[in-house]
Amino acid sequence: MTRITRYVFRQLLVGMVFATTVFTCLIWLTQSLRFVDMIVNRGLGAGLFLYLTALLLPSFFVLILPFALFFVVAFVYSKLITDRELVVMRGVGLSHWALASPALILSLCVVAASYWLNLQIIPDSHRIARELRWDIRFSYAHTFIEEGAFTSLSDEITVYVRERAPDAQLLGVFAHDTRDEERPKTYMAERGALVEAEGGPRLVLFNGNLQEMDKQTNRPTIVYFDRHTVELEDKKKSAGERYREHSERRLDELLHPERDATIPERDYGKFLVEGHRRLVGPWFAPGLALVGLAFLLCGTFSRRTQVPRVLLALAVVVFLQGAALGLEHLCARYPKLVPLMYINALAPILVAGFVLIRSMRWRRATSTPALET
Repeated sequence: MTRITRYVFRQLLVGMVFATTVFTCLIWLTQSLRFVDMIVNRGLGAGLFLYLTALLLPSFFVLILPFALFFVVAFVYSKLITDRELVVMRGVGLSHWALASPALILSLCVVAASYWLNLQIIPDSHRIARELRWDIRFSYAHTFIEEGAFTSLSDEITVYVRERAPDAQLLGVFAHDTRDEERPKTYMAERGALVEAEGGPRLVLFNGNLQEMDKQTNRPTIVYFDRHTVELEDKKKSAGERYREHSERRLDELLHPERDATIPERDYGKFLVEGHRRLVGPWFAPGLALVGLAFLLCGTFSRRTQVPRVLLALAVVVFLQGAALGLEHLCARYPKLVPLMYINALAPILVAGFVLIRSMRWRRATSTPALET
């Protein structure tokens, strides 16, 4: 690595750290606001809040790094052009690839970091975060239930409470349980309470009724009770058989969902897309960097503002990202179209690289143009 390359790389690296930190703080702030209520109104500790939100950071990094790299490349190279530093570098014989090499080296570092996050860190962080949210949901269930609102204690259990008494009693309780899809249950009771037991949290109901619908016969069954207990924690889940979402699974599980009997066939496309997204996503970093370099390095260097070129490059980046999101939804429905995800990620690398090479050859065949004033 030459001294000039180290000089430009140092500016890019400092800018990358700063941009990533700023973007991460902004996204973390917006996403963590939903957890603030846990501290202010629910009584959860600040340490648990910070730990839970910290588990979200790896997912933020994967989204932020390619765009942070693009903005840093656009800013640093625009500044070098405005200060005539790139003109001097070109004047001493540096080619476009030599000028672009610091950004390309940094983009390859981003690719390596993104693969590490996608294949190792993110599945673990999502799994831990989901298990922690599950534990919080039931361990602090009494704090999550709001008066006059439907509260989802899990994906299958919804509770409504008319009023919460000062002694922790729940008045006017309605609960809907769909853990048994063939026989969903609905509970209504005058009062109830959430209690902790060895087998897990339970909802104890008094003076109410249980309405159960048999979907095979479409006949309802109503049972009246003085006291009834509803176990909120699924015994299978507590035994370690909790269904894992695609964000929690390893790459081999995502690419071969048919090997896992717990994955419904209708979700095969979603799992495949998630697996291929983890493989192709990191390559957006060099693609976006090369798009910015192609717009800034090709053509004559001008001391005037580089805003038009940066805006054109930004428009291409927005188009590529929009296409990536659209292809993910399309490929989830039609898995045979998955190769389009790779084409969308690799196309900017090939096209922008070709533009840089062609511009370099054209400059060798012509005289060096004078600096615009």
